[in-house]
Amino acid sequence: MAGHSKWANIKHRKAAQDKKRAKVWTRIIKEITMAARDNGPDLDSNPALRLAVLNGKGANLAKDTIDRAIKKGSGAEAANLQRHTYEGYGPHGIAIFLDTTTENINRTVANIRSIFSKNNGSLGTNGSLSFIFDTKGVFEISNETIQEIDAEELELELIEGGAQEVEKEEEYISIYTSFEDFGTMQSKLGELGIEATSTEIQQIPKTTTTLSIDQAMDVLKIVDKFEEDDDIQAVYHNMQLTDELIAKLETE
Repeated sequence: MAGHSKWANIKHRKAAQDKKRAKVWTRIIKEITMAARDNGPDLDSNPALRLAVLNGKGANLAKDTIDRAIKKGSGAEAANLQRHTYEGYGPHGIAIFLDTTTENINRTVANIRSIFSKNNGSLGTNGSLSFIFDTKGVFEISNETIQEIDAEELELELIEGGAQEVEKEEEYISIYTSFEDFGTMQSKLGELGIEATSTEIQQIPKTTTTLSIDQAMDVLKIVDKFEEDDDIQAVYHNMQLTDELIAKLETE
């Protein structure tokens, strides 16, 4: 299956964002804490916790930090954490979808509204962007872990597991499934003995919008502001990351 260019571009931007290691670690620690809180600290009986820990290891999160996050899941602070999503429009009509985890909704909403208003955007109502984004399961696998598996056989197995798209890169492959097939793909990878380096639910744009470089930089400015907020776990948008824009980002 051929790679999907718009998804590859979004992923490229995500890779650049993930260099902000401290932010990535904060996000994963919250995932681990909430997974432990919701379904207990046992990895064998808690698939969500197992995946969160796996993502932590993939991001080089220290074992002691992972253990503390699991233990924290039984504490009062974890009990107050809540997940919420927010939707709106940034500069030049670009749609923005936010995943948050917070113990203070009023603070989070106020910060989000402020960032939108200060950067020529507006906060919308939940569900207003449902026609723009699809909820997808995204699995990233190191090519080193699948060297012994025949490529054609692997592709057939992944299709059986619900893969809609497979992007092949030099060091890894990314597998995209529908939200409904997320669990099916988890089971398929386990059956194949393949351990993903990253497993996430993401908002993938159905179509993207191309802007000029100057306009695109306006959008990336508001995206960066959102990513700096500790309550925001992930930021998604439908701006096309053109080769020209990627080249500019790589020089900065």
